[in-house]
Amino acid sequence: MNGSNGSQEHHVNGEEGVHHVSRPILNNGPKHRPLTLMRRCRGVACVAIILSTAFLLIVYLAPITTFVVRLFSVHYSRKATSILFGIWLSLWPFLFEKINKTKVVFSGENVTPKRRVLLFANHRTEVDWMYLWDLALRKGYLGYIKYILKSSLMKLPIFSWAFHIFEFIPVERKWEIDEAIIQNKLSTFKNPRDPIWLAVFPEGTDYTEKKCIKSQEYASEHGLPKLEHVLLPKTKGFICCLQQLRCSLDAVYDVTIAYKHRLPDFLDNVYGVDPSEVHIHIRTVQLSDIPTSEDEITEWMIERFRQKDQLLSDFLAKGHFPDEGTEGDLSTPKCLANFFTIVGLTGICLYLTLCSSVWFKVYVVASCAYLSFITYYSILPPQLVGSPEGAKKAV
Repeated sequence: MNGSNGSQEHHVNGEEGVHHVSRPILNNGPKHRPLTLMRRCRGVACVAIILSTAFLLIVYLAPITTFVVRLFSVHYSRKATSILFGIWLSLWPFLFEKINKTKVVFSGENVTPKRRVLLFANHRTEVDWMYLWDLALRKGYLGYIKYILKSSLMKLPIFSWAFHIFEFIPVERKWEIDEAIIQNKLSTFKNPRDPIWLAVFPEGTDYTEKKCIKSQEYASEHGLPKLEHVLLPKTKGFICCLQQLRCSLDAVYDVTIAYKHRLPDFLDNVYGVDPSEVHIHIRTVQLSDIPTSEDEITEWMIERFRQKDQLLSDFLAKGHFPDEGTEGDLSTPKCLANFFTIVGLTGICLYLTLCSSVWFKVYVVASCAYLSFITYYSILPPQLVGSPEGAKKAV
């Protein structure tokens, strides 16, 4: 899930270094577990359950939380949507950690749960964003995490409806278009009562050897640090998010993600063949330590990514990040309770659709039309009763 963070136009002063390019190091060896028929069948079954539950819960519940409740209160609409669908999102960490037996190791600081967080991370693979759910779940804010994603993902069936009602931010990866999109979307999140965990990947794309070489060439030409395990950050998107939310943020988290022993893709996650371990290193950044001018923020962000590069280099050498063990394992009884709650609700929705009154079938058709309409036109109903909470503070 790649966000748009603008073109690499912000330059900082640095010493002109040697212009040779280092070859990046990728921990991309053989798969940790063999892809057996059992794993393939289990993965297909898990995805089928996740997709079917997503479809029925969105169809039955989203019109209530995003239309009926929203007419009276945007705040409570977001709260109801986040709580109900946060339970569904918990199926993914359940799949990763309990079914696939992927070990998720947290290190760095044991951060206290905060209501409004701006989180920035390195982008090793196409699935990094999914493992941020494991962190948000442990902090009690799973339903409130939001991403900046490519607009092409809004064409995916079912998922596009979910991305829209979760209020993710779809972008075109053209800054002259994306700046207004991000500003307009985040301008609706200035009410400090609304929790938000906004995740940004300043590299703008997932890491590959080819992209790393290109990033190093750019760094050599402009006197910037040559990084081996991350790409030079593109800072415009982060700066825009920071400017929009700075006055209401409770925390900024600097997250570094690494994998053992192989970088996974989506199907690796589904089938449980990789990764064997996911390591997530977290550092809290004080807002007062982040500069205010765009050029200074760019310098600051490049320095943070230089530190990430060193962290990843040490990780490859030692096999772990410093200060491990900041978070415990997920509770198996709680995961199972969430799973059976979702399956039970889905069963009720399925029964109402297939075996009950014809009016439920009409409701399903109307709901699909409603979700398709608001997703296609990228709109949500306005609050009509009373004034939007926090409107005065947003002025």
